[in-house]
Amino acid sequence: MKVVDPTMSALEAWRHGVETRMVVSRVNGAAQLCIFEQWVAPGCGAPTHWHPVEEVLTVREGEAEMWMDEQRVVVAAGQSLIVPAGRKHGFRNSGTTTLHIHAVLASPTFEQLPEGAAEPVRRWVSA
Repeated sequence: MKVVDPTMSALEAWRHGVETRMVVSRVNGAAQLCIFEQWVAPGCGAPTHWHPVEEVLTVREGEAEMWMDEQRVVVAAGQSLIVPAGRKHGFRNSGTTTLHIHAVLASPTFEQLPEGAAEPVRRWVSA
């Protein structure tokens, strides 16, 4: 049995206005999931990208404009967006306070391909 304390993982500055904390991944023993949290400043977020696996984005605090392909929706605290594998999606903080997002990927390694990029971005690849 393994207990994970996310406060032991440092916050990472992923892009302007976005701080991320890995909670569970291959790095700390996960075999099938990657779980992380993000704190996003107003107007900032994640540009359009896709993952090779399913993702669930849950808004913990604040509100986010989220999109998948050409559809857009505002997701409020307590609501989740399920993103099927391979679907282009992204989000931005559409509120006036910090957005807190909880994300789960169906892979122990974070992998995404930003729109227009030739190479995928990978994080938390090995222990």
